[in-house]
Amino acid sequence: MTIEMNKKVLAITQDIIERSKVTRAIYLAKIDAESSQTVHRASLSCGNLAHGFAACGKEDKQTLTGISHSDVAIVSAYNDMLSAHQPYETYPAIIKAAVKEAGGIAQFAAGVPAMCDGVTQGQPGMDLSLMSRDVIAMSAAVGLSHNMFDGALMLGICDKIVPGLLIASMTFGHLPTVFVPAGPMPSGLPNKEKARVRQQHAKGEVGEEELLEAESASYHSAGTCTFFGTANSNQLVVEVMGLHLPGASFIAPNTVLREELTKAAARQVTRLTQQSGNYMPVGKMVNEKSIVNAIVALLATGGSTNLTMHIIAFARAAGIIINFQDFNDLSAAVPLITRIYPNGHADINQFQEAGGMALLFRELIAGGLVHEDVETICGYGLSRYTQKPVMQEGKLVWIDGVTESGDKEIIATVASPFKVDGGLRVLKGNLGVSVLKTSSLREGSFVIKAPAVVFEDQHELEAAFKAGELEKDFVAVVRFQGPKARGMPELHKLTPPLGVLQDKGFKVAMVTDGRMSGASGKVPAAIHLCPEALDGGLIAKVQTGDMILVDGETGELTLLVDEAELAQRDNAIFQVNGHHQGMGRELFGFMRRNLSTAETGACSLFDELKVDELAVDGKAS
Repeated sequence: MTIEMNKKVLAITQDIIERSKVTRAIYLAKIDAESSQTVHRASLSCGNLAHGFAACGKEDKQTLTGISHSDVAIVSAYNDMLSAHQPYETYPAIIKAAVKEAGGIAQFAAGVPAMCDGVTQGQPGMDLSLMSRDVIAMSAAVGLSHNMFDGALMLGICDKIVPGLLIASMTFGHLPTVFVPAGPMPSGLPNKEKARVRQQHAKGEVGEEELLEAESASYHSAGTCTFFGTANSNQLVVEVMGLHLPGASFIAPNTVLREELTKAAARQVTRLTQQSGNYMPVGKMVNEKSIVNAIVALLATGGSTNLTMHIIAFARAAGIIINFQDFNDLSAAVPLITRIYPNGHADINQFQEAGGMALLFRELIAGGLVHEDVETICGYGLSRYTQKPVMQEGKLVWIDGVTESGDKEIIATVASPFKVDGGLRVLKGNLGVSVLKTSSLREGSFVIKAPAVVFEDQHELEAAFKAGELEKDFVAVVRFQGPKARGMPELHKLTPPLGVLQDKGFKVAMVTDGRMSGASGKVPAAIHLCPEALDGGLIAKVQTGDMILVDGETGELTLLVDEAELAQRDNAIFQVNGHHQGMGRELFGFMRRNLSTAETGACSLFDELKVDELAVDGKAS
């Protein structure tokens, strides 16, 4: 049966295709030029190749000397400090054996850094967080630049790691590429209870010992954190783009099913190489429709606001131009059909038990909200992803997923959603353009009109809260947090104190040129503000006491000060105060200075797109 696509989603997709015509054509020409009719190592000299397989065994060297067998690159974000990436320790050996069984060779091409925003929240290291995405992309590129490889396996999960690996994958778009997840940790202390203890600590009702006990009960073992922040949003987006095996995203680590999925992913990439006769380079597989599908799924589930920047960045790496307005317009067309913390009480394991990705795919396809007619690593069409992996008689098989939610408080239907929109608004006004996540806001908190209280640093807000200076209605303006000023750190540590004030009945909101968090919750926060203060944005002229309107209903973000008065004001001066020194921050000055705006992905890897310079007579040069 043919499903009729949502007309708004179709129209937005077509707009993206039209605006990306020149850049996409240039990109596709590039990856065509980089593809090979034989194994890529065939272009290497004898000396080059000898270096490339010097450490291999005799049998593997013999295989790599020929031109009939693929060489697969393993790029991994393994480290054993971060729970989500610790399971990757054993993956290379598993992958190498599986690829060898399939007739190829796998080599560990690159290890990329992986930092955890949970560890660095409120710490100096958080200033490096967003920039680490671009470092990851470059690190993966260094590994792949040896031109030994015919396909790639990307091992990464968390906040900046997956977007960085996606940028690298799109840059090496001539290679077939499969992403290999590791899965979430078992459920621990419920996220709602963890948030309650954090607020108790912010109020001084419990001490450090009780807080650490609660945090340790929540983050307690190997695997991804179980709330629906950026890490799990990454996994969902990658699967919806067809880069995971169906249902692979949220299978627990250190299980038989997880290991078999890893083996299957390793075998699958060999089926997509030039040597397989079924060549499917990732840069052609991922197209404008794939990107729209990723955004739709993110909105339908109330996923991380960080992905608004990340999707823009990795889409741009594939020559596809999207912007904040696309997110806003798709949000108006896409209903919210899951409730996963912070948008509800459930964690990602409970989402999985209620029907998980297979049911989500079924609902989005049946509702005409995603493009079913796309390529995936498993072939043509998204319908394959309505199946789920299981073990039967010791073998990995896929069976049809459930057709109805196992818990309608967690997964609803397109016909009867939790909200009629995707819970993301782009706010515009004289302050600029920003993003507001509304999916987890309480009724009555969508519109805040209150005096500004200006802070140049998140620690100033914490100090003011502890001093009892914020017992009132106000809009916290936290500026000079943007890409060029600080590298755009997350300000998630401000959630507990602002939440306490909200619970006391005060109307509070935040406006910032920084980020909040992939786990942004009940406090309205106009984030990713462009232009940032250091770029001369009007936020640099805001003074404590100025009235500000944050309107999540009409999409307005306005500084309610007379234009004549604003014209008389000077911009505030960014006080570096050591923020560019220590914890490695001094090494990143060149990157920080070159970061683009949040609306163009906050990326240092691409020049600002000048379409006129990329075309001759309206055609790609």
